[in-house]
Amino acid sequence: MKTSTVIAAFLAGGVAAYPNMDKMTAPLAAKAYEQARKRAIDPKAPQGAGALPLVPPPFDAKSQFVSTTGDHKWIAPGASDQRGMCPGLNALANHGYLPRNGKATITQYIDAVTSVYGMGVDLATFLATYGAVIDGPLLSWSIGGAPHTGIGGSHGNYESDSSPLKGDLYQYGNLGKLVISQYKELANMQADADEPNYNLEVLREFRGKRYQESIDKNPKYVYGPFTGLLVSQAAFTFIYRFMANKSSEYPEGVLDKNTLKSFMAITGSDDNPVWTFGHERIPDNFYGRNDLDAYTIPYFNTDVLYIAETQPEILAIGCNQNKVDSFDAIDVNTISNGAYTVQQVAKNPVCFATEFALAELPALTGLSSLVLSPLTKVLNSVTSGLNCASIGNVNTSALAVCPGLTFYGGPTAPVAKGAIQS
Repeated sequence: MKTSTVIAAFLAGGVAAYPNMDKMTAPLAAKAYEQARKRAIDPKAPQGAGALPLVPPPFDAKSQFVSTTGDHKWIAPGASDQRGMCPGLNALANHGYLPRNGKATITQYIDAVTSVYGMGVDLATFLATYGAVIDGPLLSWSIGGAPHTGIGGSHGNYESDSSPLKGDLYQYGNLGKLVISQYKELANMQADADEPNYNLEVLREFRGKRYQESIDKNPKYVYGPFTGLLVSQAAFTFIYRFMANKSSEYPEGVLDKNTLKSFMAITGSDDNPVWTFGHERIPDNFYGRNDLDAYTIPYFNTDVLYIAETQPEILAIGCNQNKVDSFDAIDVNTISNGAYTVQQVAKNPVCFATEFALAELPALTGLSSLVLSPLTKVLNSVTSGLNCASIGNVNTSALAVCPGLTFYGGPTAPVAKGAIQS
C-alpha cells in the first residue's frame, strides 16, 4: 500500500484499510500538525520556509573560505584510492582534507568535516567514532571499502535505503550507483525558479518522494530505527546544510544547480547529465558554515522534525515484505521493550535512534563492553543533554519480519526479484 494512502487514511481517522498502523502513525500526524501550526513561516527564507536558523548567522569571509588550490586542489582518485556512497566525504578526499586514499582516522574525520563544512564537534565525533568502531578496525575506517572496513559494507548498520540520489542496494544491486532519474527529479523541483535553490524546503519534499519510491520499487526496503529514522534524514539535510554556499547576502547559504552538480560529481547538460563515480568536487569560491553556526546534534534533531512536519511517515519504522508496496510498520514500543512510545519518538527522534543504537551495539558487533566503551561514551554524551529514556535491551525479533534486513550488506548484492529500476 502506498504511504500517501496510509497517511491520508489516518489523517481522516479511517484506518480500516491498514489497521496495524493506526496506533503508530496517528500520534505522528498530530505532532506534525502541531509543529507546523506553531512554526513561524517565512516563504522567502533561503534555508526553507520556517527552517532554522530563525536569526541569520554571521558571515566572515576569511574564516569561512574553503580553499580548493595548493594542497587542496582537486585531484581525481587513483585506481587504489577508495571512494564510496557519501558525496561530501568523497569531495573531502579529492581535495586532500581527508587522506586521498579514502582511509582516515577518527580525528581526521572530525577535523575535516568541522573545518570545511561546519559540522558540530558533537555530531562529527558521534559519526566518526560510530564508523570506526562499527565499520572499521576501531580507530579508523574507509569512505568506501567492504564489510568491517568502511561505509561500502555498512548497509543496515550505517548506510541505508531511500538515499537522495544513490540507489537502494536490493533495487539496483550496488550501493554506490547514482541514479540519474533521481537526480533529474530533484533538479526539476526548481525548474521554474528564476534562481534555483535546493534548500531544506525542497529537500524535505524530495525526502517524502524518495521514501515512497523505495516502498514502490524495492521489495526488500528496510527503514530501520537508526539507519532509517536518523541516518537517512542526514543524507537529505546534509545536502543543504553543508553544500549551500554562504555569503554576506545569504549567510544561511544558497545551493544552486551548479554547486549541487559539483558536489554530486555530475557534469553535462540538463538534458543529458553525466555522473562519474568518485569525482565529487568542492566548487571554487566556496564558503562553509560559520563556527558560531555549527550544525550540531540539537540542530539536526530540529531539522528531522522540520521534515516530519510535512512528511510524518518518516517517523514510522518498518519494511517491505519481499514485494513492492508491502510496507509493514514496526511498533516502536515493541522493539524498544516498552521504553518508547510513538509520541516520544515524534517529539525527539534522535533520542530513540541513538538509544536504540546504543542498546543494539553488543549484539550487532559481538564486541566486549571494554572495546565498545569509546563509542558508548560518545553515544551517552550525545543523549545526556536530551533527557532520553534509555533502552535496556532491544527486541531484535521485531526486526525479523524484514526480509531485506542486513547489518553488514554491500557494496553489491543480487537485485531482488520484483525490483523496479528507473
